[in-house]
Amino acid sequence: MEAKRHTLAEAIERYEREKLPGIKTAHNRRPLLHWWRDKLGTVTLADLTAPAINDALQALALEPSERHPDRPRAAQTVSHYRQALASVLSEAVKTWEWMEQSPMHRVPKPALPRGRVRYLSDDERERLLAACKESANKDLYLAVLLALTTGGRQAETMGASWSQVDLSRATLQLEETKNGSRRALHLVGPVLELLKERAKVRRLDTGLLFPSRVNPKQPVDLRTPWENALKAAGIEGFHWHDLRHSFASMAAMNGASLPELAALLGHKTLAMVQRYAHLSPQHTASLAERVASKMLGGGAA
Repeated sequence: MEAKRHTLAEAIERYEREKLPGIKTAHNRRPLLHWWRDKLGTVTLADLTAPAINDALQALALEPSERHPDRPRAAQTVSHYRQALASVLSEAVKTWEWMEQSPMHRVPKPALPRGRVRYLSDDERERLLAACKESANKDLYLAVLLALTTGGRQAETMGASWSQVDLSRATLQLEETKNGSRRALHLVGPVLELLKERAKVRRLDTGLLFPSRVNPKQPVDLRTPWENALKAAGIEGFHWHDLRHSFASMAAMNGASLPELAALLGHKTLAMVQRYAHLSPQHTASLAERVASKMLGGGAA
């Protein structure tokens, strides 16, 4: 039986060798796989049980967060670890035939909190952009403005290359998004002008819009200048991903429907954009009025 001949460590190593190179977020997944290898790597696939996996995840949930040592790890983080192992075992079952069945279907998913929606007020937005513009880091202002005006994910905007940019059409084409579909981000006036200026002095040793000074093949790390800008602007409880929320919230408050929001944000279903529904009461109220008017004979809808 193949499951008795192979350990989890072997499965992880094969997955890293054969599958990981084709995954866009490989640099994020690799540390998670190494964590599993260190935890349960010596266990054969035949002896890898749902209780053992669940115990490891429970212990992980109690560990301090890397970014916030005073707090336990977030359920979303634990979910990422679970998914990383699930991907390996899925390959072991479907592709390599090392296992007949994965134990992951008996490992419960962590209960995730309802999606938070934190967006910038008009005053906060002005203060943040001013702080970013004054930052010593020359990439921060454009990167924040790009995220704020397109709703692009951090990996999509910070990892963007010049080959994706069409300055004549004012678009940034995303070929491989998180959900696997193509979509274009529309570049508004100020962003487009800044990109045109940057194109004139772009580095020739990299194709990235925001290359690192240390390794031009990697995107620049903006964590410190970003945190400094937030502090300078007096903004608390705000993360980079909330720039995407701010874009979506503004669109909702300006009458965008849920299908329109899904298209703008690159979601395949409406479930992820449902959180913004409450931000457009005037939109839904108007729709209800028209429906009621039609039903009661008060005029055309």
